[in-house]
Amino acid sequence: MSNLETAPAEVACGASRVAGTEVLHPREVPLGGPRAIRVQRTLPQRQRSLIGAWCFIDHYGPVKARMDVPPHPHTGLQTVSWLFSGEVEHRDSAGVHAIVRPGELNLMTAGAGICHSEVSVESDAVLHGVQLWVALPDSDRASGRDFAHHVPDPISLPGALARVFLGELGGSRSPVHTFTPLLGAQIDLDANAELHLEVDPAFEHGVLCDAGTVAMNGTDLAIADLGYQGPGSTAVKLRNAGDRPARAVLLGGTPFTEELLMWWNFVGRTHDEIVGYRRQWEDADVRFGAVEGYRGSVTRLPAPPLPTARLRPRPTPHGPNGEETT
Repeated sequence: MSNLETAPAEVACGASRVAGTEVLHPREVPLGGPRAIRVQRTLPQRQRSLIGAWCFIDHYGPVKARMDVPPHPHTGLQTVSWLFSGEVEHRDSAGVHAIVRPGELNLMTAGAGICHSEVSVESDAVLHGVQLWVALPDSDRASGRDFAHHVPDPISLPGALARVFLGELGGSRSPVHTFTPLLGAQIDLDANAELHLEVDPAFEHGVLCDAGTVAMNGTDLAIADLGYQGPGSTAVKLRNAGDRPARAVLLGGTPFTEELLMWWNFVGRTHDEIVGYRRQWEDADVRFGAVEGYRGSVTRLPAPPLPTARLRPRPTPHGPNGEETT
């Protein structure tokens, strides 16, 4: 999915010191043109820009609308598409043509450069899901284009079902390769259920509330809120205080210790890299390739203007071993 903001701000990725559970509230962002889908974005934002290598979290729907995102570029990241309802057609410049369906992971690796399009399979389907980005470490960000698909089997937990699409949880492990240690899982909570999840204490974790009344470690989350827990804890506690089922997405990873610079759909390290990526996209450079088979009225998304100030990353507050620094 593209970041379609017409004036995207640069994001220098890092994380703030936090004790207990921090709650990140979303901001609404339009996705598309005159009939834009409204998405709720919780990451990145000023107070926190990373959870492990997770660097971008959009939540959308349920909404009866059409998604039509023309070919657009990415660098230095992986995109993770996860739907609760609806179907989206994916095409990319690696030659992949796939359908994103509920409960099925579609993970695209941009590496040094890729472009892709996303279009609803049905014109008036109820779309509901999340779009996530994962930053690639410096050692792998010049890798080739790639695509992975996985359908995780649901596993039973006390008062819940889980679908582990990345990493490992509750004895279930995803076979999909990641470049840094990660966790991604859909958690469906029964009515009035409490769930104690054993997690890796080296990870920091986020819980995105999708439906119902979810609390993380006793802190209530509204729909599209993102709860954050820093490394050092061996458990994440979830509670559904309602008399109807609830749903959340659990994300985690080891703290990402490299400096990052995000602007529009690019993840890089320096101002000059971002400027170069934008110029290459506008010049239809071979770095990004081309999408075959997209039939929209706009053949490719133009890049927005760069800000007048020089883009600058800032040092991560995590040290080389993941410890918080001052």
